[in-house]
Amino acid sequence: MRKIFLFFVFIISLTFKAESKQVSIYTLTSIVANSCCYENVKVYHKFIKDFDEYQFEYRIKKIVIDPGHGGKDSGTLGSETMEKDIALKISLELGNLIATQFPNVEIIYTRSTDVFIPLYKRAELANELEADLFISIHCNAMENASQIHGSEIYVMGLHTATENLEIAKRENASILMESNFETNYDGYDPNSDENHIVLSMYQNAFLEQSIFFASQIGDAIRDNTVLKNRGVRQAGFVVLRQTTMPSVLIETGYLTNSKDNKDLATTNGQKKMAFAIFEAFQSYKDTVEN
Repeated sequence: MRKIFLFFVFIISLTFKAESKQVSIYTLTSIVANSCCYENVKVYHKFIKDFDEYQFEYRIKKIVIDPGHGGKDSGTLGSETMEKDIALKISLELGNLIATQFPNVEIIYTRSTDVFIPLYKRAELANELEADLFISIHCNAMENASQIHGSEIYVMGLHTATENLEIAKRENASILMESNFETNYDGYDPNSDENHIVLSMYQNAFLEQSIFFASQIGDAIRDNTVLKNRGVRQAGFVVLRQTTMPSVLIETGYLTNSKDNKDLATTNGQKKMAFAIFEAFQSYKDTVEN
């Protein structure tokens, strides 16, 4: 109980510090998540040090753009269109826009050609490269409902959160096989309930940022394309629940709807969609960095 009490004392202390400096709650929760996975009281001083440094140093430096499907997996089909092709073209255009405007931001594609990439490898790539943002681009479909149209932006569904945390705990248990793991990880215990609470905060912090970014994308699609913004939604996409950074999956439009399909089949429609996502990224970047 004493450890739990100290844990919340740390958070309250940081909250007052955040209010005095008008620091985003996203920054605060990220620092707490990354810093307080340990049981040692001395970590409090590390919180304060990280907090003072992090708010000035945080920058989005690396983005993974994930064109859905590819190769033998065509995705959904429209009239003379394939999801894999549209997703790739929008993704490459988006990456080009970001690279041109923000040359210090590194762009990584899960695929840049028509190849098949397993879902787990897409998330694995983003995690291994320690990306700051994960953007997965797709097209939608609805059988026997061709009247449904518009764009939808997805974030990880709440019902997958527990599963994701259990996966993380199991993976983290690998450190128990290492010699001197207590020293190497400053006392972090992957089986600790208290550490589990911190992991929950970490994941919830990503969810908040993901929802915020997703809402920016929806607004930008409404303002820059002819497609309807159907809003931000939550669902258990595998490619999202395995990522360890803010992540969104964009269903750009319904290829089963003639108007959406016609627009997304054109170079102009694809460029407008890429520009809308780019506009949202600019707004998101400015918010979380400042």
